[in-house]
Amino acid sequence: MILLRRGVLALSALLFVVAVFAAGVYVDQSYPEYVPLLQVGSLRGQADRGTTDQALRLIEAHYYNSQVDSGKLSSTGVKAMVQSLGDPYSQYLAPSEYRQQQDQYAARHEGMIGIVVDFSGGYPVISGVLPSSPALKAGLQTDDVIVRIDGADAQGLTQDRASTLIRGPSGTPVTLHVRRADGERDVQVVRANFQSPTVESLRMEGDLLYLRVYQFGETTQREFDSELRAGLPGAKGVILDLRNNGGGFVDAATTVISRFVASGEAFEQHGRGGAVDRTNVDGDHPAGNLPLVVLVNGNSASASEIVAGSLQARGRARLVGLKTYGKGSVQVDYQLANGGDLHLTVAHWFLPNGRSIDRQGLTPDVPVPLAQPRDMFDVVQPARGHAADAQLNRALQLVAGQ
Repeated sequence: MILLRRGVLALSALLFVVAVFAAGVYVDQSYPEYVPLLQVGSLRGQADRGTTDQALRLIEAHYYNSQVDSGKLSSTGVKAMVQSLGDPYSQYLAPSEYRQQQDQYAARHEGMIGIVVDFSGGYPVISGVLPSSPALKAGLQTDDVIVRIDGADAQGLTQDRASTLIRGPSGTPVTLHVRRADGERDVQVVRANFQSPTVESLRMEGDLLYLRVYQFGETTQREFDSELRAGLPGAKGVILDLRNNGGGFVDAATTVISRFVASGEAFEQHGRGGAVDRTNVDGDHPAGNLPLVVLVNGNSASASEIVAGSLQARGRARLVGLKTYGKGSVQVDYQLANGGDLHLTVAHWFLPNGRSIDRQGLTPDVPVPLAQPRDMFDVVQPARGHAADAQLNRALQLVAGQ
């Protein structure tokens, strides 16, 4: 499959217990079952495969430690080859990493509780709770300060250490001692294997439809269409929230653009040798005439930038929030014989106006900062309200005024 994403595991710092929502942007959805035979002799510099094989055989035959792991050596060689490309988005994934990536695309989480955590202060603070997660069912809330994890002091914990303490086998409990405005309490959460929806919606004041897309995954097209059509009757405008959306599948991005645009180009890809592949909207545009505002921030990347940028370039929507990440390349996954994966950049994408946002990002029409990450409106906990979400509040004003 083809992805446009910020990068594999790129948002792990934000979603350390939920198996990252960021990925890449797949462009053509071709997902080979095997890696085609590489014509290495045609590469500039004549890559010497024989030398690599010879070095591996010599290590196996003569290295002082006879227990050397040949599979690890081979993987290291592939990883070094990919790293030599100097492309931050092309990389080798070991079999376990590749399986984790597939779980991410499907929004599957194993042995997790489903919270988004901010590590900027002394204690970890929950800045979001995933839909359908054990954390939500157990009553954890955005703004909860994690004081202890199974009795261990959480002050100053790194992301990796906190993840180690919180994650575990499905069905086992973890107790978080949290602090809230009304006091402190223990909350026991049972770790689980679960799947979260990638789209959530809510009818807001003024009959405005709010749609949050967490990532562009395997189920996004179906979920987005379902939430949009259910929420459209009587709606006077739409707010599309792509904040902290690190990307995903290109065809899912095309679907979202199409629901708001009647015809024309969604985006285009420039591939090897200058080949240009233009992707048009699909003609299904139930919300084509409703006022529309798109929320973005610095963690909006790849596929989410395609959606936001395409709608902005066509004059269909105004962007509110902060400058986006700026990832304009396209990756394809090639599965290797050892079960690993070659995540390889194959093209760059451009907006309908011919502009690339790579390393530049999208500039909002209405720049609005957010005081703290946890001030962001949480659609799965609507009772918290959105008084602190300055970006959403500005978007509501703009849509209501159209």
